Amino acid sequence: MMQDTQENSSSYDDYTVAVVCAMTFEMSAVRYMLDREHPRLPSQQGDPNIYVLGTLSGHNVVLACLPGNQGKGSAATVATNLARTFPSVKWRFLVGIGGGVPTDKHDIRLGDVVVSMPDGQYGGVVQYDLGKDTTDDFVLKGFLWPPPPRLRSAVEMMRSDHLVSENKVDEFLSAMLQKGQRLAVYRRPPARLDVLFKADYPHAPYNPTCERCDGLKTVKRPPRESEAPEIHYGLIASGDSIMKSAAKRDAAVRNVGDILCFEMEAAGLATEFPSIVIRGISDYADFHKNDGWQYYAAAAAAACTKELLAYLDPEAGSFTPAASTGTQSDKGGKPNTHSTFIGRGIQNSGSGNVSVGGNINIS
Repeated sequence: MMQDTQENSSSYDDYTVAVVCAMTFEMSAVRYMLDREHPRLPSQQGDPNIYVLGTLSGHNVVLACLPGNQGKGSAATVATNLARTFPSVKWRFLVGIGGGVPTDKHDIRLGDVVVSMPDGQYGGVVQYDLGKDTTDDFVLKGFLWPPPPRLRSAVEMMRSDHLVSENKVDEFLSAMLQKGQRLAVYRRPPARLDVLFKADYPHAPYNPTCERCDGLKTVKRPPRESEAPEIHYGLIASGDSIMKSAAKRDAAVRNVGDILCFEMEAAGLATEFPSIVIRGISDYADFHKNDGWQYYAAAAAAACTKELLAYLDPEAGSFTPAASTGTQSDKGGKPNTHSTFIGRGIQNSGSGNVSVGGNINIS
C-alpha cells in the first residue's frame, strides 16, 4: 500500500485504537482494510515492534504483529510495548483466525466470525488449560479482563442491527480485493470445501487435505441461503497449543461451557488489558485442520473489526492526520477541534446537541 505524505506528521498520542495480530497474513488483512495508511513514526527506544498506522472507520489505528512467535506470552509482550509507545490507545482488538466449535446450538461454519463476549462467569475469553486437577474435575484458575463496557455496548448494537440487516464482511472484503491482484488469496473458497467430519473420525494419514477422508463420515448440515459469513458472540477459549483434536475440543467444552472458538493468544492480551477478540473460523479444531480457509477467515475477522469500529465514536478532540481525512478550518482559518463521527449510534457534539440515527455523518 502506498503511504500518503503530509506536511505535519502525526504523533504517538494521536492513535486511540490498537489491533494486534499473531501472524503476518492476519495483520495484512487488517492493513488493507484501512481507509488510509499513514506514514510510519520513528521507532521508540526499547520497543522492538514495527507498526502500521492508518485510519479505519474514522479512528486512528495502530496495527502490530507478533514477531514470528505465536502464543499468549508473545501477545502480552507486544501489547505491553504498544501501550508504552502509544499512550492514548483506549480500545484494543486481537484479530485473526481460530478453530470453531460447531454444535446444535451454534451453526458455526468456516469463514464465520466469533466475537468474544461475556458468558456466565467468564468475561469473553477463558484460558481453558490453566488450572489444577482435583479428585473430581479440573478447576480453572487465573483472571482475564472482560471487554470494556463501551466496547460491549458497541458489539450489542451491531448484533441488534444484524437481526434485520446483513453484516458488511463481503462488502468490505470486495473493496479490499480491488487494492491489488495478490490480495486474491483472501477470496472465499468454494462452499464444497467446508466439510465437518464426525468427532470420532480421524483424518486420513499422509494427506494434507481431506480428499482421501471418508465422505460418509461427515456431519450433514443444511445449506445456508447465503454464503455470506455469520457473526457469533460468546466465549473464546485460549490455550498454549493448537487445538487439533475433536475429543479434546469437546472435553474442554464439557469442562468450561459454551465455547465457540479456540485460539492461542487472547489470554496473553486479556491478562494485561480489557479488549475484544475477533476470530475468523479457519477450521473446526479437529484432526482435519488445514490451511485452506485461513486467508479468507482472517479477512472476515478484519472486516468485522472495521464494521464494529463504526459503532464507536472517535475520541473527542483527537487529531486526524491530513493524509487520511483532510483538515477542516473555521472561518478564521484555525483548525476545528471537534470530532467527526461516521456510523451508527449516538453522538454528543459537545455543544449541547445530541443526534441519534442509523447511517449518520456528524461533524
